[in-house]
Amino acid sequence: MKNELSQQQVAQYRHDGFLVIEDFLSADELAFWREALDAAVAKRNGNKMPDRKEVYGKGDDADKAYYDNVFDQLINLWQDNEGIKQIMLDERLGKMAAQLADVDGIRIWHDQALIKKPWANPTSWHLDTPYWSFSDRRALSIWVALDDATYENGCLFFIPGSYHTTTFENPGIGKNMGAIFTTYPEFKGSKSVAAPMKAGSCSFHNGLTIHGAHANMTPGYRRAMTCAYMPDGNTYNGIQNIISDADVANIKVGDLLNNDRLNPLIYSRTK
Repeated sequence: MKNELSQQQVAQYRHDGFLVIEDFLSADELAFWREALDAAVAKRNGNKMPDRKEVYGKGDDADKAYYDNVFDQLINLWQDNEGIKQIMLDERLGKMAAQLADVDGIRIWHDQALIKKPWANPTSWHLDTPYWSFSDRRALSIWVALDDATYENGCLFFIPGSYHTTTFENPGIGKNMGAIFTTYPEFKGSKSVAAPMKAGSCSFHNGLTIHGAHANMTPGYRRAMTCAYMPDGNTYNGIQNIISDADVANIKVGDLLNNDRLNPLIYSRTK
């Protein structure tokens, strides 16, 4: 794993709000991630989360057919698959996230398999952090390509620097590719940057960086394994997101999100 970040890479991330790392995983690591994902997906049997099928932010029933063909989304696989747990709790990933975000500690918010099936719809421009149960401008995600992510099958695109001025307002992932520019018209004329990646490469991006993905115009799959990271010390903002009904009943707005059962601390500079 290429887990050592240069000062130049950190500076680039902080300037642009994203960073691509080519050949992030070795061939053996890539094989392990793929095998773990295949096993985790098979075990889920279509369930998006360990405790419920549906995920917040996917649209209403009338739009279900469209959204279901954007990507298959399976969340918190680390909670019910030992291979994914081994991958996600790796302190090296947490340290990289902490370095990029310039924070002392990193917790997993949630992992997420994003699988674009053959002929899948595009992923419209969107932000990540507004979906989550905490509000932190430093939150970020890793996105690891498990298949080649190409212009043809749905590689990521980013609006460089957008995270410096976006807020927690978000029109969501809808059918209109450019809906986000009604909320952030200042970026309507911005030039996007494509991030095609070979399998085993990765990107990090800030949760307030505007990003999206092409449709899959091929008969093959585009699999990615991702993880959203929460800087340690964050508090509940009232958005349930991935928190179960049972757990959300026991917290109130302003409470610390520090339950290691749900959001393990995978890196701390002070420990």
